[in-house]
Amino acid sequence: MTDSWWLLPLLAGVLLAMSAGPLGSFVVWKRMAFFGDTLAHGALLGITFGVMTDLDPTLALVAGSLVLAVLLLPLQRTSGLATDTLLGIVSHGTLAVGLVLLSLTGDIRVDLNAYLFGDLLAIDQWHVLWLLLSTTLTLVLLRVFWTDLLAVTVSPELARIEGRPVAALELLLTILLACTVALAMKVVGILLISAMLIIPAATARAFARTPGQMTLLAAASGVLAVLLGVMASFRWDTPAGPSIVVSALLLFLLSLPRRSAAQ
Repeated sequence: MTDSWWLLPLLAGVLLAMSAGPLGSFVVWKRMAFFGDTLAHGALLGITFGVMTDLDPTLALVAGSLVLAVLLLPLQRTSGLATDTLLGIVSHGTLAVGLVLLSLTGDIRVDLNAYLFGDLLAIDQWHVLWLLLSTTLTLVLLRVFWTDLLAVTVSPELARIEGRPVAALELLLTILLACTVALAMKVVGILLISAMLIIPAATARAFARTPGQMTLLAAASGVLAVLLGVMASFRWDTPAGPSIVVSALLLFLLSLPRRSAAQ
């Protein structure tokens, strides 16, 4: 690791962890573990349309996730289905449609493994710039709307009585999640995106005393997992994305004694 070529992948992973940790805390609080998977599968559908229309892959990723995110909120209110049931249907449905459409693209070849499992070492400076913009915007908006977002997460009904714009706040959180999930695909892949949202947040929960502490510790746990995972990837020539998730899992396992003591 004496060369500088590994700095871009490392920076990309750190930027992702800084936004995924706090957003993952909201996912854990709202008990929406399937949400990340659903948005990721929608992003694959976006990639498919991007390939078919010759659109920039990153724009296609973000657009696919954003469209699905915007559609999910009214579907949750009007479908009459339980949230986990709806997310499961949409998640696997969009994944299947995306895979079928990809198979119909003819001579256009797509590296599906790079999207399913991530390809952190192939990340370029433009994707890092996208991550930097997304992470900065996410952290700023979370800071500005922290009280409102927390109120909506704890009790949407009470937040509505207090006059808070519940629908707009839920849309904001969903859009931030969609952007983060879309840009995370190249880092850890579709199959492991939810892990970067849930595991660092679950680890942080064992040590945090306040919601604010949990978001900060989740980001720190995610960053540490990225550092350990990237080092393991270089040391043992393992896939970078899965190595990061394994590192996050080990940190979670180390937090279990603390969780047991707190109970």
